Amino acid sequence: METRIQPILTEDHEWISGSSNLARARCLVFDETHDQYLWMFLGWEGKKKIRNIHVHIPIKNEKIDIEKDWKEEGIVNELLLRRNFLIFLFHRLALN
Repeated sequence: METRIQPILTEDHEWISGSSNLARARCLVFDETHDQYLWMFLGWEGKKKIRNIHVHIPIKNEKIDIEKDWKEEGIVNELLLRRNFLIFLFHRLALN
């Protein structure tokens, strides 16, 4: 599953990095040991440090747990996975 996540995030990261009008640095983090995948924006606005997580995907019990997804088209649509492989954080919280 994680082999699908990395190419999608890498492609988006490279496309965004080609834009010269972004003041923030972009950062990809692939932790294959702990099955964590992050795409972040880092930088400063005046004296304020900015750390925005654009996409955060941990894999738990062999299921993709989409913690954060600010992609316009949605990472789920790009992964094209069956619903039973996904855990949506907001659904899990609503059930508690």
